[in-house]
Amino acid sequence: MELIKLDIRKAGAELTAELKAKAAQANELLHSGKGAGNDFLGWVNLPSSISDAEIAAIKAQAAKLRAKADAVVCIGIGGSYLGARAVLEAMSDPFEYLKKEHGNPAVIFAGQNISEDYMFELLEALKDHSIATIVISKSGTTTEPAIAFRIIKEEIEKRYGKSEAKERIVAVTDKARGALKTLADNEGYPTFVIPDNVGGRFSVLTPVGLLPLAVGGVDIEALVAGAAAMEKATGCDVPVEENLSAQYAIARNVLYGNGKKIEILGSYEPKLQYINEWWKQLYGESEGKDGKGIFPASVTLTADLHSMGQYIQEGERILFETIISVAEPEHKMVIESDRDNLDGLNFLAGKRISDVNKMAELGVRLAHVDGGVPNIRVEIPRVDERSLGALIYFFEKACGISGYMLGVNPFNQPGVEAYKKNMFALLDKPGYEEESKAIKARL
Repeated sequence: MELIKLDIRKAGAELTAELKAKAAQANELLHSGKGAGNDFLGWVNLPSSISDAEIAAIKAQAAKLRAKADAVVCIGIGGSYLGARAVLEAMSDPFEYLKKEHGNPAVIFAGQNISEDYMFELLEALKDHSIATIVISKSGTTTEPAIAFRIIKEEIEKRYGKSEAKERIVAVTDKARGALKTLADNEGYPTFVIPDNVGGRFSVLTPVGLLPLAVGGVDIEALVAGAAAMEKATGCDVPVEENLSAQYAIARNVLYGNGKKIEILGSYEPKLQYINEWWKQLYGESEGKDGKGIFPASVTLTADLHSMGQYIQEGERILFETIISVAEPEHKMVIESDRDNLDGLNFLAGKRISDVNKMAELGVRLAHVDGGVPNIRVEIPRVDERSLGALIYFFEKACGISGYMLGVNPFNQPGVEAYKKNMFALLDKPGYEEESKAIKARL
C-alpha cells in the first residue's frame, strides 16, 4: 500500500520541464549540502540513520518515566513541542480522560506560553497525580520553557526530594554546552541530545519528539519506519515525476507566482488538528523571510465550514487549499434509521459516518475549485504511526525543496529574535540597559 498519494490535478499548476529541473536541482542541494543553511541538513537522512540502539535507549528511558508517573509534563516551545504534540494528538483517544482505566501516562505540555493562569491550573491539576518531566531546550535559557521548568522542577523536588528527582527529570538538550546541559550534568539527570545539525522545526524524529511520544505509548519504530520509507521515495535519485515532495513544492511555487499568497491546510479528521499547527511552523519559519513566502493557515473540517467556509468560498482570491485526506478510519459506525425521521436523515440510514464525511470532503472540494480556490489533496491510508512518519517527512522534504525554489534559506529564522530583544529590554534584563532606556523612551 502506498504511504501517501498526492493529487495536484485541481491545483492548476503544470509541471513544466523548467520547473521539474528547478525542483530536482533544489533536492540535489539538500542531499549534497551545497545550499544555503547547509549546517542544518541533518534531518534529510535522519530517518534512515536512526539506529536500533538509539530507539532502544529512548524506549528504555520512556519505560522508566511511565513506571514512575501517571502524568509527564513535556516542557518546550516551537519545534521542541509542536511535532510531539501533533503525533500524540493524532494517535490518542480524545476521550481517554472519561475512561476509568488509562493505559498510558498523560503527557501534558507546558513552556509553550507565559500564561500565569495556565501554569497555576496545571499545578492544581497535578496535585493528585504522580509526576515527572521531560524538558526540551537547546540552550536552557529560552524564556517560556525556562520559566515552566523552574516551576515544575521545584514542584518535583518539593514532593520527592532531590535524589528521587533525578529519576523523574529528563533533559533533551545540547550535547556539550548550555545552561540546561550544565544543570543536567550537575544534578545527574538523564540526557538526550538535540543534534547540532537539525533545526527545531525538523526535530520531531529526534529525541525531541521520540521520547515524549514513547512515553505516551506511540510506536516510535513504526513512525521512524514510515519516515524512512518516504525519505527513500523522495531522494535526489527519484525523478520528479515520481517524487511527491518535489511535485508539491512545484505546485506551491506555481500558485505563489500566480498570486496565491495564503495556503490553507485542512483535514476532515479532527485528530490531525495539531499536524496543522506543526505544519504552520515548518513552512512559516522556513519560507517567511526576505519579504517572501506563502502565509500558512489552517482549518479543521467540517467544523470550520461553518465559520471560515464563507471566506474560502467567496472571499478575495489570494488563497489555495491543501487537504490531508484519510482513506480509512480506525473504527466503524453506521447511521441507523429513525422511525419519526424528524431530522430528515433517514436517507443516510445504513451508511457509515465516514461515507458522509467523504462526500462532504468531495462536495467541498468541487465547490471550492468552482469558486476559484486551487486544491491540492494529500491522502494517507489511515491515522497510524507509519502513515504519520511518512507524512511528516513528505512535508519536511517538500519544505526544503520549496524554500530553495523560492530563493530563501529555509533553515534559519532571524525574525524570531526581534520580539525577544524588546521583551528583555522591557523586563530590564542585565546587559540590556541601553535598549531598556531606548524602548521605554518610545513608550
